[in-house]
Parts: sequence; C-alpha cells; structure tokens
Amino acid sequence: MKAHSANGPAITPAAKNRSRRSASKRSGLIASQCHAGAYANRFVVVVDDDIDPSDMDKVVRAMCTRFDPREGIETLCGCWSTTLDPMACGADDPRNARVVIDACKPFKRRDTFPVVVRASKEVEDLVRNKFPDVLPR
Repeated sequence: MKAHSANGPAITPAAKNRSRRSASKRSGLIASQCHAGAYANRFVVVVDDDIDPSDMDKVVRAMCTRFDPREGIETLCGCWSTTLDPMACGADDPRNARVVIDACKPFKRRDTFPVVVRASKEVEDLVRNKFPDVLPR
C-alpha cells in the first residue's frame, strides 16, 4: 500500500492487488482497515500489479480505464478517524466514512480485456532523450 501526501489526513492509498482471483474488492476492504489506510482516510484505490501504486497518474489512469461504477465501489461508514477530521461524525465521535475503489481489470473479462499498449524501453528512452525539456523523467 502506498499513501499519497497531497492531502494530509485524507490520504489516498493505492493497494496493489496481485491476486488472479476476483478478490480485488476484498483486498481494498482489508487495506482500508490496516493502520496506514485506516486512520482518518477517505479513499482506498485497488490496482492490478501492472500499475505502480506510487505513481498517482497511473492510479488515476487505472481508475479511468478499469473502474466499473456499477460494481467497483464500496462505501464504509463508522471508520477510524480523528477529532481533527473536518468530516468526522462529530466533535465527540471521531469516525468517518470512506470509499474503496476497485480499479482492477474485471475478473470476468480477464481473458478478453484489452491489452496495455506500451512502447519498448528503447523507444521510450529514445523519445525521452530527444525531448528532455518537454517530457518528465
């Protein structure tokens, strides 16, 4: 699990799912309650093992291309938070709600899901060396 530092206590961990079974949502539910993902959190995003969870651009791309809003979201209520959380249930009730997002390839479509298209390492290095002032490293 990798925590993103952009928003203080409302971190956005991405849990990497290595399972070849349809257990990605359960992986997110477990990750949302582990210490790094549990305290004052809002979102847990589960991604396949071909996505780098520390690269939020890749996590967001996985959410845009692999997330199914009909089945890939789970809302949890009464989760561990802090009185400093502006969205806590109350001043004397430091609990909040959070969302688990399944951004993995659909298990039922694992054999027919479109393959990820990538350039070879050599082509990528060639392009990055040709345009270093335009492309990020």
